[in-house]
Amino acid sequence: MQEIYIRDDFIKLGQALKLSGLVDSGVEAKEVINEGKVFVNGAAEYRRGKKCVPGDKISYNDDSFVIERKQV
Repeated sequence: MQEIYIRDDFIKLGQALKLSGLVDSGVEAKEVINEGKVFVNGAAEYRRGKKCVPGDKISYNDDSFVIERKQV
């Protein structure tokens, strides 16, 4: 499973999808989230601005990644 690292306390779902490379743009992120194709910790998520925190598992299109905190 892929991991993405953040420095802050959270990352918004749309930004996380772009950072992971599962979508190419914010517009694409908005569309797939609105269509219910993105899952956070196993539940469909419809809010692009959902705050994802370290430990959250995000799935889309048979791919998934987990949010991790970058150690400074």
